Amino acid sequence: MWLTIAIIAGLVIILGLGFYAGRLLFMLKQQNERHKAARDGRIENITESIIVISKAMQQQQCELSEGAIRITKLLNALPLETPPDYRSEFPHIHALYVEISGFAILEERKKLPLKERKKQDDAREQIESEYESRVLRELDAIRSWSENLSQRISASK
Repeated sequence: MWLTIAIIAGLVIILGLGFYAGRLLFMLKQQNERHKAARDGRIENITESIIVISKAMQQQQCELSEGAIRITKLLNALPLETPPDYRSEFPHIHALYVEISGFAILEERKKLPLKERKKQDDAREQIESEYESRVLRELDAIRSWSENLSQRISASK
């Protein structure tokens, strides 16, 4: 009698734990799917921004230095599991970014004396003119790369 009760109690406990484990696995799967969807959405937003910025740079609606800063920061923000080496894929955009990254921007720039601001602007314009043709040639490649990444993410949904 006691043995039967113990076996039934054991089975109820095992079934309860099994149900609980299955529920946890189901919830984990849902969470992973939501995380992947959010990650994919972020990648799509970033790649779209890169495409828009590269077009603006080609149409001279955005300065090369500003575009290089924005594109480089967006590339670094891509939540890819195995990020490509942007420095070797887009070396001129990266080199322009490295050269101008030491200049003051936003509030820091506003605090500079007018003479120093002018000096930095002249230096930035000189650097931009040195890189202009090479960066403009890379913009098609970076736009194509971004479009392909966006298409791969969309196809995996």
